[in-house]
Amino acid sequence: MDDLNPDDTVDLDAYFARIGYAGPRAPTLETLQALHRLHPQTIPFENFNPLLGWPVKLDSASLQHKLVHSRRGGFCYEHNGLFMRVLQQLGYKVVGLGARVLWGRPEDAITPRTHMLMRVELGHVRWLCDVGFGGLTLTTPLQMGNGAQATPHEPFRLQPLAEGYLLQAQLAGEWKPLYRFDMQRQLPPDYEMAAFYSSRHPASIFVNELMAARTVPEGRHALRNNELSWHGLDGRHERRSLATAAELRQTLDSTFNLALPQTAEVEALLQRLVSPG
Repeated sequence: MDDLNPDDTVDLDAYFARIGYAGPRAPTLETLQALHRLHPQTIPFENFNPLLGWPVKLDSASLQHKLVHSRRGGFCYEHNGLFMRVLQQLGYKVVGLGARVLWGRPEDAITPRTHMLMRVELGHVRWLCDVGFGGLTLTTPLQMGNGAQATPHEPFRLQPLAEGYLLQAQLAGEWKPLYRFDMQRQLPPDYEMAAFYSSRHPASIFVNELMAARTVPEGRHALRNNELSWHGLDGRHERRSLATAAELRQTLDSTFNLALPQTAEVEALLQRLVSPG
């Protein structure tokens, strides 16, 4: 398994039970598409560990304990770190990559390489896989070099650059940039360093605001602090504020499939999120 210690394995039975997958385990495109669709439907994007000052651990045992067994989620390094291990264990050829996030910025903005994604090679075809980009997480692999592509959710496209690609999503008829990346292989120490920066630097959004996201077949749920939003595939969009810590916890549990520990520290954070200032 490229990039992984041979002992750094995943309990595939537990992972498949977590995401509700009971299909074939052969390393085919069909298996890859099914796993890529189910993972973000079941395991939420969330950043409670950085918000609480808790460590973000990227070793296999920690990722499984948190994302598989404890009904928690995580940010890109956790989601894609677990997903990459699963794919490699199934026999896929996977290369870890890094991206410069451009969401809300111009396409030529210079940003740090703080996002994890991966390239999966099936025969002579390369696929972009990314199950950890928050509210616009991909729900199927994208074929590299194939331009605009339909997904179970929004259309996405990969625009070729002099070095690498620009990923865009089509929202309300307009193409919006998500991130820019090249083919430089990233190794575990690269992700450890970037994850530490993202989860500890005082300017990082992950230590300043709550973000949670989950896809469902009908659309996307998103949460930013106490602002809950729904973006449906039918074009319906809704937004409302959660007024109490109890309502926030219940929404995280039911809407985002996220089980938070029952501690005074967590309760204080939930209260702060619904009562800013």
